Amino acid sequence: MLFLKKHQEESADSSSKIFEPKFPWWPLAIVFSSLILATAWIFTATFKTKNSGPKPISLNSQKTSNSNSQASDEQTLSSQLAEKVLPSSGVTLPAKWGDLGVKLMAAGAIDQAKWDKLYQNRGVTDGQISKLWLASDNGNLTISPENSGVLLNLLWALGLANKNEILESGPMVDERYGGAGNFASTGGWTLAKGKAMDHYSQHRLITLTSEQQQLVQNVSQNIYRPCCGNSVYFPDCNHGMAMLGLLELMASQGAGEAEMYQAALQVNAYWFPDTYLTIAKYLPTQGRSWEATDPKEILGYDYSSASGYRQIVSKIEPAATQGGGGCGI
Repeated sequence: MLFLKKHQEESADSSSKIFEPKFPWWPLAIVFSSLILATAWIFTATFKTKNSGPKPISLNSQKTSNSNSQASDEQTLSSQLAEKVLPSSGVTLPAKWGDLGVKLMAAGAIDQAKWDKLYQNRGVTDGQISKLWLASDNGNLTISPENSGVLLNLLWALGLANKNEILESGPMVDERYGGAGNFASTGGWTLAKGKAMDHYSQHRLITLTSEQQQLVQNVSQNIYRPCCGNSVYFPDCNHGMAMLGLLELMASQGAGEAEMYQAALQVNAYWFPDTYLTIAKYLPTQGRSWEATDPKEILGYDYSSASGYRQIVSKIEPAATQGGGGCGI
């Protein structure tokens, strides 16, 4: 019993000695832990610094970038095509205007008071434009986005007033239509002194030889416009009547057939910019180009008539609106 008690006392005494700290370790533990944390912080900061450059582009970012680039490319191509079809600097035509504006005023086919009021209200102040009806020394006509509407009206008056057998024996006087005065090209001309029909094919402003007259007739039958289904030979709207006047003027000054078709296409394009930009977009889908396609073909029924153009826009998205005039003054 004494031995057991003594052994128990020794064991207890020994156990207490084992767990009795002989050195203060806990301050070192705190220091050591702090060193570990500091090292980790330094490593993290260093890693971030080394990798602080541009982050990888995500898939969505790449898609957005590609989309913007594609849109920019399409816009550039559209602008280049527009410049081919509708040159911003204009196109000089093989037709010298001379004093025809003055003569139209003198004949009363254009009432100068009505004309001046119209263009004053429209803010037309360009001296080069007003020179067309005020001066007698005009050179070749140049059509541009700025003056295409003015030229449309001047040529409309010329085509209406100039004495020509197309007006006197062509479809305009067919009895089925009730007389030549019932069309937009005649009844719609309100800038004359008196009534438009007082001037219909009444003034010898341009004189054509028989060969030139035949040329005008042949070419006029092959030129259409998208506002209706008739050729220039049946000039029942302002665009048709104006083109007839231009064809007569070009023929009288020696222009050939190919030259007349080329000029007519350029003029039609300025008068109907949406139509011809759309046609220019459509041609490459057929393995063709605007520059290489015969103007006579583009001006024909399949492309330039109202019906032909509808077929084209059913196959391709039309060009954005560029303006252009309607079938009125």
